[in-house]
Amino acid sequence: MLSLEEEKLKENSSPNTSLKKRAPTWSNLWLKNTKPLKPVVFTMQLQQSLSTPNSKLSNKDKTLISNFSKVDRTLLLSDDILLRILSKLPLSQRNANSLVCKRWLNLQGRLVRSLRVLNWDFLESGRLILRFPNLTNVDLINASLVSPRNSGILLSHKLLSVHVDSWVTRFYEHNMLLPVEMIDKGLANLASGCPNLRRLVVIGASELGLLSVAEECLTLQELELHKCSDNLLRGIAACENLQILKLVGNLDGFYSSLVSDIGLTILAQGCKRLVKLELNSCEGSFDGIKAIGQCCQMLEELTFVDHRMDGGWLAALSYCENLKTLRFVSCRRIDPSPGPDEYLGYCAALERLHLQKCQLRDKKSVRALFRVCEAVREVMFQDCWGLDNDIFSFASVFRRVRFLSLEGCSLLTTEGLEYVILSWTGLENLSVMSCKNIKDGEVSPALSTLFSTLKELKWRPDTKSLLASSLMETGMGRKGGKFFKKTIMA
Repeated sequence: MLSLEEEKLKENSSPNTSLKKRAPTWSNLWLKNTKPLKPVVFTMQLQQSLSTPNSKLSNKDKTLISNFSKVDRTLLLSDDILLRILSKLPLSQRNANSLVCKRWLNLQGRLVRSLRVLNWDFLESGRLILRFPNLTNVDLINASLVSPRNSGILLSHKLLSVHVDSWVTRFYEHNMLLPVEMIDKGLANLASGCPNLRRLVVIGASELGLLSVAEECLTLQELELHKCSDNLLRGIAACENLQILKLVGNLDGFYSSLVSDIGLTILAQGCKRLVKLELNSCEGSFDGIKAIGQCCQMLEELTFVDHRMDGGWLAALSYCENLKTLRFVSCRRIDPSPGPDEYLGYCAALERLHLQKCQLRDKKSVRALFRVCEAVREVMFQDCWGLDNDIFSFASVFRRVRFLSLEGCSLLTTEGLEYVILSWTGLENLSVMSCKNIKDGEVSPALSTLFSTLKELKWRPDTKSLLASSLMETGMGRKGGKFFKKTIMA
């Protein structure tokens, strides 16, 4: 016969006792993690000790007061207050502040908004989200490239840089880019951990990876995609709040991909709130640009970089009714066959036309471009090949120009410049830099009179220009009895 004590031990060891355990109360759960309460408890103990007379202090209180100078006094501050203090410090001190203690390290990470990731494992392991939970701007280009860490050879482009071995003769995109599955998985982790993401730069992803970003990051506004293709643009179409988009299809020596009218149409139908769009090394034709103009009615800035558009696409620009800025950068051609003038149309709201490092030897395409942009107010030519007097004469169609900038246009002469700008009655600002065939001695009286009416003049066509020193006492820049801003660079 069992004793009373043995029966109690048997009852406690029975398997049903685990089911009869009392559920934890709210107070037990709240007090389980007392780490946030430590600064509060410490402050209360210290205030009580300081308000007590020395004769009535216990040994514990005396020790607390004597060690007060050795205690981290920032423990008296809550995380919110300390974050506000750290946010007021200059950016140059943030790295040093994070080395003070673990608490400061965690708080400093919460202040970081922009980050360029260099190691993909840092993202895939989840450490990036724990370390920087409030990121809004993330660049994943360098982390997506597989390159030797101990190599001293750096292969650089204006868009990306990668370390390579000495035996590499070209960039193999299949070997030097992470697998698509790994990039998509990293994008999913980033999207779930940083739902407030606003800007993202990525390379080598698929439409599935971009869909995960579009579903989680509803505030995403700016996206830069390298190695972009038509299939990839299906994922972008889900980003309804996207406003700034940069697509890079081909990068000579690094990777190649295809963006055609199919992708541009998918993009236009999905991202109707676009304000700025850049097409870098993308293909397409009239239909793709027309779809963008008809669907993206908020589009204000359009940039073409080394485009590969088919002939006749230029006429589609007239469908961009609210376009204000049009840029061409490093374009080998504008439009090989623009078609008749009556089909070109024009951009009525266009204000700025910028051409940088473009080849302007084709008179037919340049003439058509200027026809489409006849309402422009600001014109800039920078290091453009083939811009001679005949090509520049087509710019006389601009009747509302207020600002003209010429830089590195070595074929243009003083006569060609004078012929065009004297026909512009509203010109207010003129900048002529490094144009060696524009001579000071060839400036006519009519051109000098025009200079005197300008609000701003920057004149340095070559290093031997003497006009700046000879015009110091002529009173140029004076108009209507008032002095306007004047800059003549010597």
